[in-house]
Amino acid sequence: MTTTPGAPIAITEIFDLLPHRYPFLLVDRVLEYDPGVSITALKNVTINEPFFQGHFPGVPVMPGMLILEALAQAGGILVSKSLDGPLGDRIFMFTGVEKAKFRRPVTPGDQLVLRCFDLKRRMTLCKMRAQASVDGKVVAEADLSAAVVDKGAV
Repeated sequence: MTTTPGAPIAITEIFDLLPHRYPFLLVDRVLEYDPGVSITALKNVTINEPFFQGHFPGVPVMPGMLILEALAQAGGILVSKSLDGPLGDRIFMFTGVEKAKFRRPVTPGDQLVLRCFDLKRRMTLCKMRAQASVDGKVVAEADLSAAVVDKGAV
């Protein structure tokens, strides 16, 4: 399946771009992307998420690290769509987080808008700014770094 820059990417193509599966796939849809530049994706947060059983009983809050993981997965899609060819036997590995800030809690019923932008690539290393928002309000932000590595090297 191919897409044109700017066109939405449905879950079926996300399966082709990311190795993650339930319960760890945290991107439901890509709204738009510009290869090498930016991506905007969605994560619908429901009470059925397995982490809500223990985080926290009676006061369900999405763990901040999972918000960062959702941002990293959106960034992985951006990098995949920015490469000259398909990832093939390579995967996108999260390597660092800097300047992370969590501004407000994310709860069931929220729709996370995941934005990654200001992508910089040098050989197999990537850095980008990332921001998650709900209803137009920033809930988390960070500078993320990752590497594209061979699956056999993991």
